Order: sequence, then structure tokens, then C-alpha cells
Amino acid sequence: MGREAAGGRARSAGGRATGAEAATEHAGNLAEDSGEIPGENSAVESAEDSVDRHIARWTGKVPFDVPTEAVITRIQLLAKHVSHGKERALAETGLQAFEFETMHRLASRGAPWRAASAELAAELLLSPAGMTGRLDTLEKSGLVRRLRAAADRRRVDVELTEEGHRRWLDAMRWRGVAEHEMIEPLDDGERAVLAALLKRMLLAVETR
Repeated sequence: MGREAAGGRARSAGGRATGAEAATEHAGNLAEDSGEIPGENSAVESAEDSVDRHIARWTGKVPFDVPTEAVITRIQLLAKHVSHGKERALAETGLQAFEFETMHRLASRGAPWRAASAELAAELLLSPAGMTGRLDTLEKSGLVRRLRAAADRRRVDVELTEEGHRRWLDAMRWRGVAEHEMIEPLDDGERAVLAALLKRMLLAVETR
């Protein structure tokens, strides 16, 4: 199914709940146990999103595990929204992706936002010629400057200009807006729980 995870079988609509319905039912039970009165959160959890429709469309046609499919597909769609947010940030600041990435690497050094050209090329996986072409464009736009290292005249350092740092900060602010919009529906406790769960998943993948 492409993004659908094979393995296991989805529970059918013939009487037994889907994974999405079971999750909503579980959340409702938790609210009852804690004495909470169902409100906005329960309404949101019972609403149908594109993944619910995706699961309903494929249930009974291809074997897959419903809870796994629900989690993975939502992660994929949220990642797309993050990517769109980054694109919007670049559009708002008039930067191209390669410009932002180069400036981002320099800004990560802290003031004076400087790095050796060869070091920067290695981080960006660029050839010397590719790095030169990129820096030519950035320098012409007034976003970086190239300096000969005082200790070694053969070494060329690259430094963000004040304008370059300002444009990078603007892009970062716009990224922050997009990220805040995505995480806004969750309160602080929910964000902490989600972060811990995602960390557990990521550690399992990274330590295999």
C-alpha cells in the first residue's frame, strides 16, 4: 500500500471498532475515570481526519495493522506540513533553500557566524567548485563575505554579514510561526507526553 504498513489485519467495520474508533473510546474512558466532562478535546478526537478516511477506504482490501497505519500516516502528513511551513518561511523572506541552509550553518557557530569554506563545503556535501558557486551567489546578494584567514592566507573563511544574519533570523521567526500553529492544539502536558513518545520511537530506530 505504499505508506500503509503490511502485517496484521485491520478490524473490519462489521461490528468491531477500528483502531481510530478504539483510540477515541479509550480517551473517553480516561475522561470518565478522571471525572472530566467531555468538551472540546473529545469533540476533536471524535472528528474525522484524512487518515480516518484513508483507513476506511483500505480496510478489508489490504492487510494492515490499523493503529500502526494511523500513527505512521499521520506522522508522514505532519512532516509534509512542516516542510510546507519551511517553504513558506523562505517565501516570506525571499531566500532560496540553498541560501538558508548555508546561512543556517554559519549562524549555528554563534557570532561572528564564521567558518572555513572547506569546512562548510564538507558539512553541505559540496565540491570545492560547488561551494565557490554558492558563495559567489550569496556574496553578490550581500548575505556573506569571504575573508582570508590571518594565520593562513591559503584558507578562506566565510562570514555572515549583518544583513545575512537579519534575513536568517526572519526565516527562523517564520518557521517558528508555522511550528507553533501545528503544536498549538496541545497543552503543555500533552506536548511533553508526545515528545516522550516520539523520542522512544526515534531511539528504537537509531539504536538498532
